[in-house]
Amino acid sequence: MQNYLEFDFKISPLYPWNEILMAELIEIGFDSFTEEFDGILGYIQKDIFNENQLQGISLLQNNDVEIQYSYKEMPNINWNEEWEKNFEPINIDDKVLIRAEFHESVPGMHEIVIQPKMSFGTGHHPTTHLMIQQMMDMDFQNKKVLDMGCGTSVLAIYAKQNGAADTLAIDIDEWSVENSKENAVRNNVELNIELGTAENLGKEKFDIILANINRNILISDIPTYTSVLNNSGELLLSGLCFFDVDDILEVCEENNLVLKKKLQKEEWVSLLLNKKEVLF
Repeated sequence: MQNYLEFDFKISPLYPWNEILMAELIEIGFDSFTEEFDGILGYIQKDIFNENQLQGISLLQNNDVEIQYSYKEMPNINWNEEWEKNFEPINIDDKVLIRAEFHESVPGMHEIVIQPKMSFGTGHHPTTHLMIQQMMDMDFQNKKVLDMGCGTSVLAIYAKQNGAADTLAIDIDEWSVENSKENAVRNNVELNIELGTAENLGKEKFDIILANINRNILISDIPTYTSVLNNSGELLLSGLCFFDVDDILEVCEENNLVLKKKLQKEEWVSLLLNKKEVLF
């Protein structure tokens, strides 16, 4: 068991900077987070923490956001065991249940079984809930699918369970990649899982792209997504607050994408877009 440091980051304004900060902290070794009303709690093993690396992350130098932090050493406990104890199953519209192996099955519900390790995408965040809600009404049969920022690969697994063909899942976090591999086996689906970012994408084309990340990364990567999305293909986005929608739709319009359906839960939003068919 490792000794951990708990960092309490106060962030103003909170959105979308909390998601961006978590992405930057992962790069320097932070491996789990808890979202607070005014910031985030971040956890890192004491023996790998480097103060200079923390001070060097770009967001701490950004004048658009104010971030203050303090930290303390945590007791020497098994964090995965603690995480599992507090993991509750997620019921989405009484149709889809995301649960761990130690939860009871619910007859009549579509189930995704995951091991709740300390990685993103367990399903508790409203954006994952919104993505699954949108996916319920989508046709995945024999479609080639890409899941960007896959976390535990809940979305990729759900796509495969609903008939998707080749499915690629990509995440920047090594822990997420390993957990995704375990979860694919656990749900008896075959996924191609890679460590990386949108830079991994080449000439391979997809019928459906799922991206539950954050505003800034989406704005940066939407042109890349569009370039690998087949004509009339679908792009499903979340990780967005309601006030991000206009900026995202502006970028989408510039990239030949048309809004098909929008869902909102609390302050979070999911957008389903179609790529216009281009005739040459």
